[in-house]
Amino acid sequence: MELKRVAIVANGFKESAPRIASEIENYLKKRGVISTTIVTKEETDYESIDTDTDLVITVGGDGTVLSCARVILEYGIPILAVNLGTFGYITEIGSNEWKEALEEIFEDKETLTRRLTLKVSVYRNERKVFQGFALNEVVVSSAGISKIVRLDVNINKTFAGNFRSDGLIIATPTGSTGYSLAAGGPILYSDMSAIVVTPVCPFTLSNRPLVVGSNEVVTIDVCKGQRTDLLLTVDGQQTFEILESDEIVVEKSRSRILLISSKKRNYTEVLRSKLNWSGGGFHA
Repeated sequence: MELKRVAIVANGFKESAPRIASEIENYLKKRGVISTTIVTKEETDYESIDTDTDLVITVGGDGTVLSCARVILEYGIPILAVNLGTFGYITEIGSNEWKEALEEIFEDKETLTRRLTLKVSVYRNERKVFQGFALNEVVVSSAGISKIVRLDVNINKTFAGNFRSDGLIIATPTGSTGYSLAAGGPILYSDMSAIVVTPVCPFTLSNRPLVVGSNEVVTIDVCKGQRTDLLLTVDGQQTFEILESDEIVVEKSRSRILLISSKKRNYTEVLRSKLNWSGGGFHA
């Protein structure tokens, strides 16, 4: 990867982010690379990223990556995610590892992963009223607390069932370790081409999580007679009010997010260290 222009996106709510961003900018300057630092506090701040950028370095947590990903998705710009948070699945590079990661890029030794993303469209009276993109998940749920919603789900236009639950999560492999996992969904390896459909606290115990191929199209029809307002949430950051009889179509996006992965740890090691996935049993 040839670096000529780099955007450094620092989470303005994390005290150490601007300082680390400054260190990265100084390092890149010595290597003859033009860089711009964007300190973000609003969603619109991410729109300052130039489309001719060769690399985006995020300094923050997973939320910073998610916000950034939506802006640059169609441009195919790789992301080097530096983790300042306490818990990060997407941000694999530690705050003391960014220099080593950049050295690997300069030596053409970096490892790129291509993460599946979802496109979600909402149709109302046969007219598209919303479109968004998710790296983690799309959620349809009640706008209130502990209110059951009723949703008809179709997979590739084949009726899959009527779900009475607190909500429904459509997650990518990247997002399988987030809200979907907390709701009882499976963990998928991040480079898989699959989609997880996970009901949240279903009224019927037979409504279990379902893994489908990434080419499947999941259509959610909002049933009439809801006893609560409904909300569509994209990556926990974007929201849109859903009405009865709306049709929500979730499918694989044509673009994937390019993430530079750590060479110090693989995905299994991330799961083991951050989820204690290995348990606490005896190891010989």
